[in-house]
Amino acid sequence: MCLMPFSQDPGVREHEYYCSYCYKNGELTYKGDDLHAFQKLWYVRMRQNGMSRWRAKFSAWMIRFAPHWKREKRLFVGPVNTYH
Repeated sequence: MCLMPFSQDPGVREHEYYCSYCYKNGELTYKGDDLHAFQKLWYVRMRQNGMSRWRAKFSAWMIRFAPHWKREKRLFVGPVNTYH
């Protein structure tokens, strides 16, 4: 869901496609289906963990290209969406 490089995942991954933050106890941790809400949540968490604003914003924008969001057809509903 978040495109975190698995080599940087500090936890124990339970699923081959998701990091330890996105998948725990046999299910996805984010229950919603709103890409923008997930991007905002991710941005806030990365800022709290000390990531620079630019890097957190860019990383949140990149989430739209994760297979999970593309597969769910939430990416291109009309004009190209932008992260605010």
